[in-house]
Amino acid sequence: MTHLKPRLSRTLLLAAASWAALAGAAAAQTPPRDRPATLDDVIVTGTPFGVTDRASLLAVEVLDEEYLAVAPASTLGDLVNGLPGVRSTNFAPGASRPVIRGLSGPRVQVLTNGLGMIDASSVSPDHQVAVDPAEARRIEIVRGPSTLVFGGSAIGGVVNIIDDRIPSEPAEGGLDGHISAQASTIDEGTSLGGRLKANAGPLVFTVDGFTRSASDYGVPVFPESRRLLEEEGEAAGDERTVENTFVKLDQYGAGVSWIGSRGYIGGSVKHVETTYGVPGHAHEPDPLDPDAEEEGVSIGLEQTRYDLRGELPFDSGPFSAARLSAGWADYAHTEFEGDEVGTQFFSEGYEGRLELIQRERDGWQGVVGLQLLDRTFDAVGDEAYVPRTEIAEQGLYTVQRFDRGAVGFEGGLRLDNRSLESLAGDRDFTNVSASAGVFFRPSAPLFLGLSMARNERAPSEVELFAEGAHIATGAFEVGDIDLNSEVATSIEATVHYASGPFEFDLHAYQAGYDGFIDLRPTGLEDPDSDLPIFAYVQTDATFRGFEAEASYRIWEDGERALTLSGAADWVRASTDLGPAARIPPWSVTTGLDWTSRLFDVGLQARHVGEQDRTAAFERPTDSYTLVSLKAAVRPFADRNVVLFAEAANLTDKEAREHASFQKDIAPLPGRNLRMGLTYRF
Repeated sequence: MTHLKPRLSRTLLLAAASWAALAGAAAAQTPPRDRPATLDDVIVTGTPFGVTDRASLLAVEVLDEEYLAVAPASTLGDLVNGLPGVRSTNFAPGASRPVIRGLSGPRVQVLTNGLGMIDASSVSPDHQVAVDPAEARRIEIVRGPSTLVFGGSAIGGVVNIIDDRIPSEPAEGGLDGHISAQASTIDEGTSLGGRLKANAGPLVFTVDGFTRSASDYGVPVFPESRRLLEEEGEAAGDERTVENTFVKLDQYGAGVSWIGSRGYIGGSVKHVETTYGVPGHAHEPDPLDPDAEEEGVSIGLEQTRYDLRGELPFDSGPFSAARLSAGWADYAHTEFEGDEVGTQFFSEGYEGRLELIQRERDGWQGVVGLQLLDRTFDAVGDEAYVPRTEIAEQGLYTVQRFDRGAVGFEGGLRLDNRSLESLAGDRDFTNVSASAGVFFRPSAPLFLGLSMARNERAPSEVELFAEGAHIATGAFEVGDIDLNSEVATSIEATVHYASGPFEFDLHAYQAGYDGFIDLRPTGLEDPDSDLPIFAYVQTDATFRGFEAEASYRIWEDGERALTLSGAADWVRASTDLGPAARIPPWSVTTGLDWTSRLFDVGLQARHVGEQDRTAAFERPTDSYTLVSLKAAVRPFADRNVVLFAEAANLTDKEAREHASFQKDIAPLPGRNLRMGLTYRF
């Protein structure tokens, strides 16, 4: 068995030592630079040299600091749910991952500052992502294949959590920070958090901490769906709470950077602990004890993570800067059956990235990068259906862009090697991914783009080696060690338009999959667990759809404005074996927003269509409409103090997320009032 961890750790230590010496010498010679003005529309996820959202061929959504300051305290999946083309697995309030264009699990990469989470969240839908949105200064969501920069696991999309724990710029005025608190009625939820950044000469220190807790949440109907009750021959009861949906999370971290006029080098540490319930995931009582009840399952998660990041500009030569980022994490996930320890999952490893940013010359930009990953996954207990696996990956990539105003080109190439070694067997994959695109600006307000990509994804450890009962999905899952890489060939058309009060954005796409890895029923049942046996197989598949957004400022006078907005999305997925499972139905959203210096008010309505195009063992889902009202007030001369409130699901409607394994036992929350305060200084 090959072990890459010692080699990777030595590489990162040598790189860190060299970087520290260079950045430290520069900082010692030159005082810290002034903080530049921020450009909120510049995106870095997928384009490390930075491109504005109105000039990008990628479908990108950005949640900035102002939005996040008043956003609900929730998991990452629930926070981004409802953005165009984005839904949530909605497994439980403690464990929800993003679903992008109908894809989830290992096909959607969740990152922190461009590096992987090194957790076990993609193994099962009841596993939480080891990051909380409260720590983010910015979240960028890339819809569609982004494998050129992030590797094959990003074949469906990327969600990048960007924080400031390792500062790249000094604190404004020597000290800045953020404090927030909020509470909600539907789950008796509370959250409190803050972060602080302070200068001490060339050193800049940060510290942050967040805590969040919530009880079981309420719903407007009996938790089990009408279709499930009919199948079971039962009637709805009076219960209006989804049991075992509590959440308790604590997270804290700190960082320090040495910043000079010629770059920076810094490190950070973060620790997160969370405990949450999993609805419907209960174990049968002891048959020898007639008074025993089913034991609810809760999950305790802990991760400690260390990160290193730096940037070194160059005065001359073909490259303008070099960027280094690396992270090591130790992750443990324990499933408790009542008070007893059940199955445990462990993930430990490193990930590192070195990028050379090309100097812009006559509209030509680019990046060349190297990515290294080494991770060990292990599981112990009755539901350890995947054996211990050593995963190593090396990737070399480049992305190039030529922009001369009226016309431009963009393309890239990536070579990956990924090896997986376990007791069940070893596999090694070498993948090549490439993309090419062209864009035009026939007039100043209009951007038109057309791009094509061929992306390869190596199978995950679950898809290759799984064999055992998986209670979260209600199946006995069987992997296939002979699976080949999944190949997606996609084409996407992009339209950006912005003129005066009107803005419009459209992305239409089609992706054909050769060797799409799908979990399909075999028609057999496991005699020990009484669960249906599902096997990972490969077939051909086609995903097609679109996302559209538009806004129009109806009236504007200084800082006061009234804006009408709308969005729509649709995806259809077919395989040679029938419709793909858990594909979200179409949705339409409309909103009316008033903004001013003193207060903001917004009214939004979102309609999600019925989904009756289902895979085997999958029930249809009814349509629903959710209405929400939000407001924010800045009552003081210091506009950084904001009081906010939101009434969600105003009409208290039943709503079920079709992309969720839990949709028939855990509908979305009912009417909820959320209030809070945030202060940035």
